[in-house]
Formats: sequence, C-alpha cells, structure tokens
Amino acid sequence: QVQVVESGGGLVQEGGSLRLSCTISGLTFDDIAVGWFRQAPGKEREGVAAIDSDGDIGYTDSVKGRFTISQDNTKNTVYLQMNSLKPEDTAIYYCAAGTGVAYVRSGHYCLPESGMDYWGKGTLVTVSS
Repeated sequence: QVQVVESGGGLVQEGGSLRLSCTISGLTFDDIAVGWFRQAPGKEREGVAAIDSDGDIGYTDSVKGRFTISQDNTKNTVYLQMNSLKPEDTAIYYCAAGTGVAYVRSGHYCLPESGMDYWGKGTLVTVSS
C-alpha cells in the first residue's frame, strides 16, 4: 500500500523559511517522480517543483531561486526548502508521486498532475505580511 505523508507546514512571516517533508512508503524512488504542488485560496492547483527518477529537477518560475527540492533515499523522503517566502506562497502544499512527466513550454517549466497517481493530504503554509 502506497502512502504519501507531508509535514512541515505552518505560519511564517514574509521573508522567512520553511522546510516541507514528504515521506513515501510503498514506492521506490528509482521508478517514480515526486512533485510538490500547491493550491492557493480561490486558485487552481499548480505544480511547484519536482524531481524525477533520474534526479532531474525543475521549478515553476515563481519559486525559482527561492525553493529547493531534494530527496533522501535512505529516508524515502523528499524535501522542499522554501526561502524568502512571500504572502503569495500561501497555499496548501501537496506532495505527489507517480510516473508523471514534467516538460518545458516556451521556456517555462510545467508540472502536470497527469501521471501523479499518489497524493498526500496536504500541509498548509501561511505567509504573513
């Protein structure tokens, strides 16, 4: 049985940092991509960052230079280090795993939900101004 569990959300002031964790059981990192998505109030869910089975990494434009995705295979955990947080980063952050494939369109990194078969319940990140 596959389980995806996020943790690390919370309330932080603008400019602050948080590290989200995503622990996955029942899957092997060699076979999957793991992505972080977020859904802000009143907005559609969007892909934020992902790391694929080859270790290739990508970020959506709005978080480049501020967020870093990494993984620890010994702990079956993927992290999202978020620095220089802004109020517009406020959202529920979801971790997802599967065989989804990110792509670049017109120079912009795109992470679709298609193929991401396993989802966590999300963790809330609130950035105050």
